[in-house]
This record gives sequence, C-alpha cells and structure tokens, in this order.
Amino acid sequence: MRLRTLLGDHPCTAALKNGSIKSDLIEFDFVDYSPTNKGFKPMVRDGAFDVSEMAIVTYLMAKSVGKPMVLLPNVVVARFQHAHALYNAKSGTLTPADLNGKRVGIRSFTTTTGAWLRGILANDYGVDLNSINWDTFEDAHVAEFQDNTERAPQGKQIIRMLLDGELDAVLGEKADHPGLKPLFPDVVAKEKSWFAKYKVLPINHMVVVKKELSDNHPDAVREMHRLFGIRERRAAHAGRRHASVAGNDYSIQRAAGADSACLHCGRAVR
Repeated sequence: MRLRTLLGDHPCTAALKNGSIKSDLIEFDFVDYSPTNKGFKPMVRDGAFDVSEMAIVTYLMAKSVGKPMVLLPNVVVARFQHAHALYNAKSGTLTPADLNGKRVGIRSFTTTTGAWLRGILANDYGVDLNSINWDTFEDAHVAEFQDNTERAPQGKQIIRMLLDGELDAVLGEKADHPGLKPLFPDVVAKEKSWFAKYKVLPINHMVVVKKELSDNHPDAVREMHRLFGIRERRAAHAGRRHASVAGNDYSIQRAAGADSACLHCGRAVR
C-alpha cells in the first residue's frame, strides 16, 4: 500500500525517508513542504495526506472540532522551549515576569511552541497572559479557531518588528543578532530546573493518519507504528550515546530532543 506522507527532514527520520527502514506491507510516498509546518493546514482542512507529521496543539484543536484524524503514539519533534523567546536588548533588560502589559509577537497564536511558552510564563512566572497585547502573523491551521489577536500589518516580519521596537518580545523564534537576547537568561539552567520540576520533555510534533485509513486498513497503521518504533529505538540509543553526562536525565533528554527528536510518547512525557 502506497501512502502519501508528510514527514520533515529530521535527523531521526532519515532512515524512513532514504528507504533504509522498509516494509513489505506499506510504502511512503513523501511530499515535500518547506518548512514542514506549511503542510499542516492542508492536512487539517483538506485531508491532503494519508500520514502526516502534526503539531500536537494543531491536532488537539482539530480533534475538538471533529476532524477525521487519528493520533499515533509516536513523537517526531520534542525539545525544551526556553530558547525560543527573544527580546530587544536596546530597549533595556526584559525578564519573563516583566511581560504583563507588553506587546508580544508570535507567528500564530496556536503554535505549539507558543502554547508551551505561554504555559511556562503563566505557571512559573505569574504572567497574566490576558494583559499581553498579542501580534500574530498567520491564521491558525484549524479554520474554526476564533482568533482574537491583533494581526501584524501585511508584509511585516516578526524579527524586523522586534528590532525596530514595534514589539517588546517574540515567542517561538530564534535569531542570531547582536541586538537580541533570550527572554529566559541562562537558558540551559532554566531548562534544567524546569525538567527537574516537571520531568517532561515537551512534545512539539507527533504523527497522525486519516481516520479512513485507520478504520479500513488497521494493519497498515500497525505496520506504520512498528516502523516508527524501529526509528525511535535508534533515536533513544543515539540520545543516550550523545548525552554529555551519563545517567543525567536532563542531559539525555536534551540530547534526544536536540539531536534525534524522535521518541515514543511514553518516553517523552513520563
């Protein structure tokens, strides 16, 4: 069975995409989207693929409005989130606790990284998310979502607006620019303390299939899960091999997230 498939070019997906992991039952017909998240909208709205990498927040939103997709317990991207928030140092020092009443940019309000970071800001720093003026640049993948944020002017770029002082901070972005600093100072230390508290490697992307495929060809879906399992075992081994301190859980999880990024959900969230 040939399956139209959206799967990004991650270190741990190479074996599936180059054919070194094969099956006698199914064959993946890979479709290229760059970046991969550009394919999430056609999957959610039009069922464009049989198998798709999918942002977990997009899936949960799609599930809430009855989109015919089935989630597999396979993680494609998992990572710590603290490094994906910036502010303009030219405007003075800004800490997470200072965001109340500020103007913050985010590509789309429903991005998974944005959701994780909003949770971190609210739960760990007491930020009142409703006090923030949110500027967004794209609509949600799920058309039914009611977006009440302010849309940035057409043609504006999120990092450029931050550099020009039109935004106080941005979430979901990384940029190598001397004028920009991480919103969370000493990112590695923050990741370590967060992991020590929650024992979670945050999930970004998992795998979904069309409900029709799951209903009519469960054997194909089971085989798909088996293939992803081979990939995940290799990724878990690579994460432990590259961990900077043997036996250090944070080190292992960071290596798995940054280098291999593919895990079984039971390993990513314990």
